[in-house]
Amino acid sequence: MPPRKRPPASSTAAPDSPLNPATHRGPFLDYLRAECGMAANTINAYSNDLAQFLTWLEGRKVRSLSQIDLQLLSAFLDELHSRGLAATTIARRLVGIKMFFRYLVLEGVVAESTAELLSSPKLWQYLPTVMSPEMVDRLLAAPGPHDSYPLRDRALLTVLYATGCRASELTGLRLQDVRLDESYCRCLGKGNKERIVSLNPVAVLALETYLNRERPGLVGHRDTDAVFVTRTGRPLSRVMIWHLVKKYAARIGCSRQVSPHTLRHSFATHMLAGGADIRALQEMLGHASIRTTQIYTQVEHSRLKAVHTKCHPRG
Repeated sequence: MPPRKRPPASSTAAPDSPLNPATHRGPFLDYLRAECGMAANTINAYSNDLAQFLTWLEGRKVRSLSQIDLQLLSAFLDELHSRGLAATTIARRLVGIKMFFRYLVLEGVVAESTAELLSSPKLWQYLPTVMSPEMVDRLLAAPGPHDSYPLRDRALLTVLYATGCRASELTGLRLQDVRLDESYCRCLGKGNKERIVSLNPVAVLALETYLNRERPGLVGHRDTDAVFVTRTGRPLSRVMIWHLVKKYAARIGCSRQVSPHTLRHSFATHMLAGGADIRALQEMLGHASIRTTQIYTQVEHSRLKAVHTKCHPRG
């Protein structure tokens, strides 16, 4: 979060600090956009999480910020746990609440953030879903002549796995970002951070075939520079990409948990298994923190342990 001078504030929150979302929620989202430089998808997620939190407070007849204490915040987390939400979902919602209170501190609305006393749910047991290289090959080969746009779909799946890009990054991919002659493309990640991602020969061939043989018919006379487009020439959305991955994953008998992010997880895990340096992998994935990338070392260790247990005579 960018440093900013904190305005003078008293040692306790003002007793009538209004909780009205119209007063604080809108400016908070503007702060995330303008000062923190967060991506639109991240801001939308925080906005939805905060709206649910404020609705929950209203249901408990909490009328002012001064009423929000550690006990109340803990009760909200307990409520999320009781819904059976994943630890990662709860952790993200807690981050949104913490950032909201940090913003209130910066604005002098409250003197200190009670939310900082809360600890995130333990995530060490969470390991991302990863496909085997063989299963990935089957997924990439799943689009066929009976599908509406097999060349587009094969190129889409191939680029997801070849680069480790997020679905949202592929929706923003433009023709001028793709350099097939040099086997790379530029993508815009979280926080509008640009990075270069490499394209392997399989991805280059799939993209070249799609761009030359199928995309012109989809675009027609529409003036668009989006790489992946719908049948009407509009850019594919994240939801559309999600549905396409689900469709082909189901076709080859994959788990229902497979999503575009599964290909990102598989890319990272397979790169580490092949000897990639974790710092280089961090740059490829566009992670701000190395700690986010380190989760993939746990995945690889878990895989090796499973192989050892299965294959060792005393396993």
